[in-house]
Amino acid sequence: MDIPRDLAARIHKIEIRARKLVNNIFSGEYQSIFKGRGMEFSEVRPYMPGDDIRAMDWKVTARTGAPFIKVYSEERELVIIMLVDLSASGDFGSRRKLKSEIAAELCAVLALSAIKNNDKVGLLAFTDRVELFIAPKKGRSHVLRLIRELLHFRPERKGTDVAVALAYLNKVTSRRSIVLLVADFRAQIYSKQLKATAGKHDLIAVRVFDPREKNLPEVGMLTLADAESGVPVIVDTSDGRLRKEYEAALERHNEIRTRAFSGAGVDQIVINTDESYVEPLIEFFKRRIKRLRFG
Repeated sequence: MDIPRDLAARIHKIEIRARKLVNNIFSGEYQSIFKGRGMEFSEVRPYMPGDDIRAMDWKVTARTGAPFIKVYSEERELVIIMLVDLSASGDFGSRRKLKSEIAAELCAVLALSAIKNNDKVGLLAFTDRVELFIAPKKGRSHVLRLIRELLHFRPERKGTDVAVALAYLNKVTSRRSIVLLVADFRAQIYSKQLKATAGKHDLIAVRVFDPREKNLPEVGMLTLADAESGVPVIVDTSDGRLRKEYEAALERHNEIRTRAFSGAGVDQIVINTDESYVEPLIEFFKRRIKRLRFG
């Protein structure tokens, strides 16, 4: 497939940046928190300082009078599936990059981390319907195809329906996978579908937002159009009460979303388009590693 020269240059630039991050920062963290999700018992060996006490084999320890731990080996490679919201609200950015561009870079980093560890990566792109599904595979050329689609693919619809994407995923994927749900989550939160998917897969929500979405600028009369519905609304942004109501409504939605994620056992990574996504990813890895070590 021939692609425009400028798109090829963007893909190459993203790959170089993502590969540097993977090699210098994320490779070890990825290995720590994702690899070995499918494990099988191998043997027992004497306990050594620094071993995870949750792996203690208490029966052997009691029988021998010396501490022993269980040793596991990786049963299989992992499958990483990226569920990416391509609705029209992603085509917004008040800073250097659009939300959709940040999402594409983030997916590139995680996809390259996966193939470096010999895992498979797939893509499910959605709006208010499933727009594109690429089955999980290995290899650099496959990941470059995923990046190309994230940057170049033009969806037919503009709306958002997370539930449709989650339901489709549960139908086409029977094997437990690491599922990265990348969206701005401005639409309705579907707790039932979140719980269903989180019960079957390791579901991680990645929320990408722009700081301009936090509040209305005080610029007088302003015509706003919803990116997904296209419906225009005229508002008086000099009205302080209106601005406070907007911020309060947004805060309520944030609280509902956080409760929904927490209730479903879904981890959340929050990415601000005005800041580097590296630090939030590192913090996520640290939280996961701490939880794996200490429960």
